[in-house]
Amino acid sequence: MFPKAKDESGGLCPNDFVDTLRRFEVDLILLAGYLKLIPVELIQAFERSIINIHPSLLPAFGGKGHYGMKVHEAVIAFGARYITLKISPTVHFVDEHYDTGRILAQRVVPVLANDTAEELAARVLREEHQLYVEVVEALCEDRIVWRKDGVPLIRSKENPDEFC
Repeated sequence: MFPKAKDESGGLCPNDFVDTLRRFEVDLILLAGYLKLIPVELIQAFERSIINIHPSLLPAFGGKGHYGMKVHEAVIAFGARYITLKISPTVHFVDEHYDTGRILAQRVVPVLANDTAEELAARVLREEHQLYVEVVEALCEDRIVWRKDGVPLIRSKENPDEFC
Protein backbone atom coordinates (compact mmCIF):
# COMPACT_ATOMS: atom_id res chain seq x y z
CA MET A 1 0.00 0.00 0.00
CA PHE A 2 2.85 2.35 0.70
CA PRO A 3 5.84 3.01 -1.58
CA LYS A 4 8.99 1.17 -0.52
CA ALA A 5 11.28 3.96 -1.73
CA LYS A 6 10.91 7.70 -2.29
CA ASP A 7 11.42 7.38 -6.04
CA GLU A 8 9.07 4.41 -6.39
CA SER A 9 5.74 5.03 -8.06
CA GLY A 10 2.50 3.45 -6.97
CA GLY A 11 1.08 2.98 -3.55
CA LEU A 12 -0.59 5.61 -1.43
CA CYS A 13 0.71 9.07 -0.63
CA PRO A 14 1.17 9.68 3.13
CA ASN A 15 -2.15 11.52 3.55
CA ASP A 16 -4.09 8.80 1.71
CA PHE A 17 -2.34 6.20 3.85
CA VAL A 18 -3.43 8.04 7.02
CA ASP A 19 -7.00 8.23 5.68
CA THR A 20 -6.96 4.47 4.99
CA LEU A 21 -5.74 3.69 8.50
CA ARG A 22 -8.42 5.94 10.00
CA ARG A 23 -11.09 4.30 7.85
CA PHE A 24 -10.10 0.94 9.35
CA GLU A 25 -10.16 2.54 12.84
CA VAL A 26 -6.50 1.75 13.55
CA ASP A 27 -5.51 2.81 17.07
CA LEU A 28 -1.99 1.45 17.34
CA ILE A 29 0.77 0.80 14.82
CA LEU A 30 3.27 -1.86 15.86
CA LEU A 31 6.55 -2.00 13.99
CA ALA A 32 9.07 -4.79 14.50
CA GLY A 33 12.49 -3.39 13.71
CA TYR A 34 11.16 -1.22 10.89
CA LEU A 35 14.11 0.48 9.19
CA LYS A 36 12.62 3.35 7.21
CA LEU A 37 11.59 6.79 8.37
CA ILE A 38 7.87 7.14 8.87
CA PRO A 39 6.31 10.10 7.02
CA VAL A 40 5.68 13.07 9.28
CA GLU A 41 1.99 13.02 8.29
CA LEU A 42 1.67 9.55 9.81
CA ILE A 43 3.64 10.53 12.94
CA GLN A 44 1.38 13.54 13.51
CA ALA A 45 -1.82 11.60 12.87
CA PHE A 46 -0.84 8.75 15.21
CA GLU A 47 1.12 10.60 17.90
CA ARG A 48 2.00 8.28 20.80
CA SER A 49 0.49 5.39 18.83
CA ILE A 50 3.41 4.01 16.79
CA ILE A 51 6.04 1.85 18.48
CA ASN A 52 9.12 0.05 17.24
CA ILE A 53 11.81 -2.11 18.78
CA HIS A 54 15.57 -1.77 18.51
CA PRO A 55 18.14 -4.46 19.46
CA SER A 56 20.24 -2.25 21.74
CA LEU A 57 20.01 0.23 24.54
CA LEU A 58 19.01 3.51 22.99
CA PRO A 59 20.38 6.02 22.42
CA ALA A 60 23.60 3.96 22.19
CA PHE A 61 24.05 1.97 18.98
CA GLY A 62 21.01 3.55 17.37
CA GLY A 63 20.28 5.79 14.44
CA LYS A 64 20.86 5.52 10.73
CA GLY A 65 23.01 2.56 9.79
CA HIS A 66 22.53 0.78 13.11
CA TYR A 67 20.25 -2.13 12.35
CA GLY A 68 20.25 -5.91 12.43
CA MET A 69 23.61 -7.62 12.84
CA LYS A 70 25.40 -4.26 12.42
CA VAL A 71 24.18 -3.27 15.90
CA HIS A 72 25.55 -6.42 17.50
CA GLU A 73 28.86 -6.13 15.64
CA ALA A 74 29.20 -2.52 16.85
CA VAL A 75 28.51 -3.55 20.46
CA ILE A 76 31.17 -6.29 20.32
CA ALA A 77 33.70 -3.99 18.62
CA PHE A 78 33.09 -1.22 21.17
CA GLY A 79 33.65 -3.58 24.08
CA ALA A 80 30.29 -2.89 25.73
CA ARG A 81 29.42 -5.13 28.68
CA TYR A 82 25.65 -4.66 28.69
CA ILE A 83 23.13 -3.68 26.11
CA THR A 84 19.44 -2.80 26.22
CA LEU A 85 16.72 -2.91 23.60
CA LYS A 86 19.01 -2.37 20.72
CA ILE A 87 21.34 -4.79 22.15
CA SER A 88 19.50 -5.27 25.20
CA PRO A 89 16.37 -4.29 23.38
CA THR A 90 14.52 -0.98 23.55
CA VAL A 91 10.85 -0.48 22.75
CA HIS A 92 10.22 3.14 21.81
CA PHE A 93 7.63 5.42 20.35
CA VAL A 94 8.36 6.39 16.76
CA ASP A 95 9.02 10.00 15.79
CA GLU A 96 10.26 11.61 12.58
CA HIS A 97 13.92 10.61 13.19
CA TYR A 98 15.75 7.29 13.50
CA ASP A 99 15.56 5.82 17.02
CA THR A 100 14.92 9.08 18.89
CA GLY A 101 11.33 8.56 20.06
CA ARG A 102 10.47 8.34 23.75
CA ILE A 103 11.63 5.07 25.31
CA LEU A 104 8.91 2.83 26.72
CA ALA A 105 10.95 -0.10 28.02
CA GLN A 106 14.43 -1.58 27.97
CA ARG A 107 15.86 -4.91 29.03
CA VAL A 108 19.51 -5.57 29.91
CA VAL A 109 21.35 -8.39 28.15
CA PRO A 110 24.94 -9.21 29.19
CA VAL A 111 27.67 -9.16 26.57
CA LEU A 112 29.91 -12.14 27.31
CA ALA A 113 33.68 -11.89 26.87
CA ASN A 114 33.84 -14.30 23.94
CA ASP A 115 30.50 -13.48 22.32
CA THR A 116 30.16 -13.41 18.59
CA ALA A 117 27.69 -11.01 17.06
CA GLU A 118 25.48 -13.99 16.18
CA GLU A 119 25.43 -15.35 19.76
CA LEU A 120 24.66 -11.93 21.16
CA ALA A 121 21.94 -11.37 18.56
CA ALA A 122 20.24 -14.65 19.53
CA ARG A 123 20.14 -13.70 23.24
CA VAL A 124 18.88 -10.21 22.47
CA LEU A 125 16.18 -11.55 20.14
CA ARG A 126 14.77 -13.75 22.92
CA GLU A 127 14.51 -10.67 25.16
CA GLU A 128 13.05 -8.57 22.33
CA HIS A 129 10.24 -11.06 21.81
CA GLN A 130 9.34 -11.11 25.50
CA LEU A 131 9.68 -7.37 26.07
CA TYR A 132 7.67 -6.38 22.99
CA VAL A 133 4.74 -8.54 24.08
CA GLU A 134 4.85 -7.03 27.58
CA VAL A 135 4.82 -3.48 26.20
CA VAL A 136 2.00 -4.16 23.75
CA GLU A 137 0.00 -5.74 26.56
CA ALA A 138 0.54 -2.60 28.70
CA LEU A 139 -0.57 -0.40 25.80
CA CYS A 140 -3.71 -2.47 25.22
CA GLU A 141 -4.50 -2.41 28.94
CA ASP A 142 -4.02 1.38 29.02
CA ARG A 143 -1.20 1.11 31.60
CA ILE A 144 0.99 3.77 29.97
CA VAL A 145 1.05 7.07 31.85
CA TRP A 146 2.92 10.21 30.89
CA ARG A 147 4.98 12.25 33.32
CA LYS A 148 4.66 16.03 33.09
CA ASP A 149 8.00 16.15 31.27
CA GLY A 150 6.72 13.84 28.50
CA VAL A 151 8.36 10.60 29.64
CA PRO A 152 6.14 7.52 29.30
CA LEU A 153 5.95 5.09 32.22
CA ILE A 154 4.37 1.64 32.42
CA ARG A 155 2.17 0.92 35.43
CA SER A 156 2.67 -2.46 37.06
CA LYS A 157 -0.14 -4.89 36.30
CA GLU A 158 -0.07 -6.26 39.83
CA ASN A 159 0.26 -2.92 41.64
CA PRO A 160 -1.04 0.10 39.68
CA ASP A 161 0.77 2.48 42.07
CA GLU A 162 4.17 1.11 40.94
CA PHE A 163 5.95 1.39 37.62
CA CYS A 164 7.86 -1.24 35.68
